[in-house]
Amino acid sequence: MLTYKTCTLCPRVCGIDRTAGERGFCAMPGKARVGKIMRHYWEEPALAGAGGSGAIFFSGCTLGCLYCQNEAISREAVGQEMDSARLRAAMEELIAQGAENIDLVTPTHFLPDILPALTPKLPVPVVYNCGGYERVETLRQLDGLVDIYLPDLKYGSAALAGELSRAEDYFSVATKAIEEMVRQVGPYVMEGEKLRRGVLVRHLILPGQVENSLRVLDYLGESFPKDTLLVSLMRQYTPMPRVMHHPDLCRTVTQEEYEAVLSWMYLNGLKGFTQEAQAAAKDYIPNF
Repeated sequence: MLTYKTCTLCPRVCGIDRTAGERGFCAMPGKARVGKIMRHYWEEPALAGAGGSGAIFFSGCTLGCLYCQNEAISREAVGQEMDSARLRAAMEELIAQGAENIDLVTPTHFLPDILPALTPKLPVPVVYNCGGYERVETLRQLDGLVDIYLPDLKYGSAALAGELSRAEDYFSVATKAIEEMVRQVGPYVMEGEKLRRGVLVRHLILPGQVENSLRVLDYLGESFPKDTLLVSLMRQYTPMPRVMHHPDLCRTVTQEEYEAVLSWMYLNGLKGFTQEAQAAAKDYIPNF
């Protein structure tokens, strides 16, 4: 059973009682806090479709990325508390508005409130949109409730993960998590141009870190049979104020860096989505 008491929902395994006011790494209370509910049109085309994804953005985060583009909710805890009944009502309203799916964004640290809201099964796919830093033991509680897993695989380097996201164990944890996700939902299933089931792994190319991206793509290409999962290769990195003095993160990704990583994706036989034109972060970040 997943609980806020002695909280072990994420790999930080803080072990604190959030219902008693204690705060762990995510700094969130023992009640779901939602920063934004909206139809989101800037997810991958196979997810957003004509109606957009029914996105529910949860406050707080289990990672500490220096370059985070959603700081208003990941660190500043903007949002309102919602119980399971209100979450379910919000999901049903998004579906009534025409949302193609229910897109749970950074949900792990609020699963005790989210899980009851997913029953009975919704008439559209449920998307689990996360940073990839997940406990397998927690993910097993989602088996049968999630149709599409949308994890990041940010790092192939422990040193880089420690420096930029305070999670040196990121790669070992995230790869085990993705393997569990694939076990649950199986090879991806498309219905026309829409993804109906499966795993879509996102990777954000970071400036000056081409080797990191190549390691990530090598893992994906070598670890899964072809046509098992999809990859979304993103070049939308835009430097936030806190990293303007960082030697690499202070700039955007160059065309040469992007092309090197893109070529490696194809050499690994991976299929999915790419961002051919330089994308501005402001086009993808909701106003919280």
